[in-house]
Amino acid sequence: MVRAGSAGVTAGPTLAVVAREAGVSVPTASKVVNGREDVAPETRRRVTEALDRLGYIRRPRFDGGRAPRLVDLVVHSLETSGSGAVLHGAEEAADDAGLELVVSAALTRSRAERPERGWLDKLVLRGSSGVLFHLAELSEPQYAWLQQHRIPFVMIDPVLEPPAGVVSVGAADWRGGVTATEHLLALGHERIAVVAGHRHTLCADARIAGYRSALAAAGVRHRPEYVRHAGSDEGAAGRRVRELLDLPEPPTAVFVCSDRMALDVYEALAERGLRVPDDMSVVGYDDLPEARWLTPALTTVRQPLSEMAATALRLLLRMMDGHRPESTRTELSTRLVERASTARPRDPSDGSGDVR
Repeated sequence: MVRAGSAGVTAGPTLAVVAREAGVSVPTASKVVNGREDVAPETRRRVTEALDRLGYIRRPRFDGGRAPRLVDLVVHSLETSGSGAVLHGAEEAADDAGLELVVSAALTRSRAERPERGWLDKLVLRGSSGVLFHLAELSEPQYAWLQQHRIPFVMIDPVLEPPAGVVSVGAADWRGGVTATEHLLALGHERIAVVAGHRHTLCADARIAGYRSALAAAGVRHRPEYVRHAGSDEGAAGRRVRELLDLPEPPTAVFVCSDRMALDVYEALAERGLRVPDDMSVVGYDDLPEARWLTPALTTVRQPLSEMAATALRLLLRMMDGHRPESTRTELSTRLVERASTARPRDPSDGSGDVR
C-alpha cells in the first residue's frame, strides 16, 4: 500500500504504481481500468491481478448526505416502445425511492448491443451509485470494470446468460411459450409452428421449450421443421413464414416470439393472399402497443416490461445499501391477451384447408 506522508492515513495506490507492478504503461493500465477492449488477454490478466493485489479501487464520486442518489438506466435505443415501457417502470420506481434517474442510449456497433468503449467512464464522472442495463449483453471487460469499481448493477431482460453472480430480472418465458401454445391447441390447432429470434438466447430457448412442452402434454407430435429462427434481420420472420407455407404440410397456426416479428408475419401472409385468422392463426409475444394497432388486433403474451424495470430498480436500491438478493435471477409472470388474430382451424372438408 502507498501511505500518505503527513497524517499516516492509508491511501490507495496510484495508477502508475499499478502499471509498474504489472509491467505495463500507465495508458495500458488505464485501458483495463476503464473497460477498454483493445488490450491483450494476458496483459489484461496481469493488470487485473495487480489491481486486486494492491487494492486499487476507484469509487464513484458521490456523497449520499448532500444530494439524492443518482442511478443510470442504459437502454440500447430510446426509439422503441419496449424501451419506453422500461423507462416508465424505472422512472416510477425511482421517484418512489427518492432517486434521480439518468437515461441514456448506448451507441452500439454489433448485434450484441454493447456500449462502446469508454462509455462506462461516464458513470464515475457522473457519480452514479448504480446502473440498470436494458441491453442484450455486456462484454467481459465491461463486467470486469463494473466489478472492479464496485458499482452495483442489474440487467433487465438480458438476451444471453449473464456471468455467475450477475443480478438480472426477466419474464417467465417458458410459461409464456406454454400459454401461447395451449391457447392454439384449445382452439383445435395441431399443426402449430414457432418463429423465434436468435438461436441459443435465454428468451428464445425458453419460449421454444415451453412450446414443445405444451405440445407434448397435449400428445401432439413435435415437428422439427415447424421450428424456425429469424434472428434480428428486418423481414426475416416473414421469410421464415414463407418457408413454412411452402412445406408439404404447412402449419395452420404460428406462435411468433415477438410482436415486432408478428408484423412481418402479417405482411408475408398478406402477400400470399392469406387472411389472419381465417387461414392462419397468429400469436405474438410482448404486448407492445403495436399489437393493438394491427388488423386484426394481435393475440399475444404480455411481457411485463414496466414491472420488470421497477423490480430491477428496487433490487438495485437494496444492492446500493449493501444487501445481496437471495437469488440472482428474478422472473415475473406473463399472461395471454386474447384479441382477434386466432380462431379455430378451417375445416379441410370445405375445400379451403390448404393455407399455401
